[in-house]
Amino acid sequence: MANMLGKMFKEYIFGISIVVLVIGVVVLLFGVLGMWLPEFLMDMFSLNEDILAWSLYILILGVVLTLFGVYYLYEFIKNKRFLLDELRTNKRSEFMKTHAELKKAARHLPSKYQKMLAEKEKELRVK
Repeated sequence: MANMLGKMFKEYIFGISIVVLVIGVVVLLFGVLGMWLPEFLMDMFSLNEDILAWSLYILILGVVLTLFGVYYLYEFIKNKRFLLDELRTNKRSEFMKTHAELKKAARHLPSKYQKMLAEKEKELRVK
């Protein structure tokens, strides 16, 4: 079960990281408004003061979600850009210099990119 969730997470990392980032920013905004402008939230959304008492925890949750979303989005874009730039080479010697790094980057990307790396390895006769 955990392996299946890990594969699903890896396949849809881009979309998941964007969703987590958006949710994190919204929760962060709610936490900030609850900490510094509680009257605004009570008037705008007619919230109870009991909910606003949790503003600090909501703020912390928003920071954590935003950081997770930013980190995974950054890692995905960085690995994808590196892999695609290095796959453009037609020289076997240049490809071999970064082969270990390419395998590591492809391991954290969806299976589409792993297949692209395998095709390039086959084209350049790399084992």
